[in-house]
Amino acid sequence: MTDISTSGLINPSCEIDLNEDKIREECGVFGIFGMENAASLTALGLHALQHRGQEACGIASYDGKKFHTERHLGLVGDNFTGEDPSERLPGHISIGHNRYSTAGQTVLRNVQPLFSELHSGGFALAHNGHITNAYAIREHLVEKGALFQSTSDTEVVIHLIARKKSGEFIDRFVNAIRQVDGGYAFVGMTEDMLIGARDRFGIRPLLIGRVGDSYILASETCAFDMIGATFIREVDAGEVVVINADGIRSFTAFPNAQCRPCIFEFVYFARPDSIVGGKSVYEVRKRMGRRLAQETPADVDVIIPVPDSGVPAALGYSQETGTPFELGIIRNHYVGRTFIQPTQQIRDMGVRLKHSANRSMIEGKRVLLVDDSIVRGTTSTKIVRMIKAAGAKEVHFRSASPPIKHPDHYGIDMPTKDKLLAANYDLKAMTEMLEVDSLGFLSVEGLYWAMGAEKRNADAPQFTDHCFTGDYPTPLIDRDREASGESKQLSFLVEVA
Repeated sequence: MTDISTSGLINPSCEIDLNEDKIREECGVFGIFGMENAASLTALGLHALQHRGQEACGIASYDGKKFHTERHLGLVGDNFTGEDPSERLPGHISIGHNRYSTAGQTVLRNVQPLFSELHSGGFALAHNGHITNAYAIREHLVEKGALFQSTSDTEVVIHLIARKKSGEFIDRFVNAIRQVDGGYAFVGMTEDMLIGARDRFGIRPLLIGRVGDSYILASETCAFDMIGATFIREVDAGEVVVINADGIRSFTAFPNAQCRPCIFEFVYFARPDSIVGGKSVYEVRKRMGRRLAQETPADVDVIIPVPDSGVPAALGYSQETGTPFELGIIRNHYVGRTFIQPTQQIRDMGVRLKHSANRSMIEGKRVLLVDDSIVRGTTSTKIVRMIKAAGAKEVHFRSASPPIKHPDHYGIDMPTKDKLLAANYDLKAMTEMLEVDSLGFLSVEGLYWAMGAEKRNADAPQFTDHCFTGDYPTPLIDRDREASGESKQLSFLVEVA
């Protein structure tokens, strides 16, 4: 889910926030049918998926008579703890959503699940991903008299469902998603069913699980683990599943669907304890490190991960080379926003508030830093300087993914191409800018090897890997219309919290 707006803001903080220069996925989704106190399990599932979105969270439920919704800015743990959520959100059907927006305001009207009263009854919908023709559809709907209440592309789907008044609800839902393009995973609920849908390439993940007699939909298997559920299968690319009192039914929304999941789930997004596409994310990341060591060796004394996402790859690199692995960067888990920093001297100290160098593992040594990826390079440079200040004799840097040269349009918060380091500089220039003795990236071929896949098929790639290759699986209609000047700017309400 994304706001239909644009921005290029960069965190100006002087702290070394290792998430500052990470790309962020926008959302995690969860749904459950057939369980009393469903909202309580939804809250637990959202806890497990918190890494997929930290700006806002919401839950909707249905108790047989009424729909209930509760949406908040902030973390799940700050809003759905204490009193049992099911006391406020009763019912046996529930869906939930964690949100991270790419741009624009994080305001309550954009927090999901979105709820609407349609001709067929109440309907709640939550969405992970991005619709790449949302601008074009929205402009058409507005011309036809539609009234939008949010800046979310998710609302476009609700309007498309509402405009088709004939047929069964699921047929109207399928008709709606056939009109949108991009990468998405939807969970929705009516009075008597839970609905899940995945785009025609399966770019965004969605899985089916079971606890007791109840079925669950979630973005990752770690949400199943949280509530003791059993993983059944993934929702197929282009598939719509309906869960109701009779069980599960499957509908084919896109008959010619080709599964091409986002490879960045393995590089960074998914929790390392999740299973994606039948593969352990943790083991795949270790294989990335092993292959990285084969492709870009370095004569060093110690391997140090950039926490926390660089840890598995650094372990793989260490195991492949026999070079010691050490925690050379220590994270302070108890620091939130930095206190007021009135002078430059105090502001400089803020660099060490969230992360600090473990000098005993660094001083006098040739250090190899391993991270999952390099985006802008701003945080990488700060890390290198911190390691040098701790007395490193040499500092080398390795990325466990290929160079990121192209922006995303399928639900990843990523800078525009002019802000991506690898899109604008060659290896020598990047090495100089990061102030390291050497720099290396995993190859695209090496990434596919780590996935256990065949050699990349250029005509029909096995994964969505456009950030590295520029090969986008779908038309980017809104981007192209904006570039040509065809798309008009929509009006956005600025809300004061």
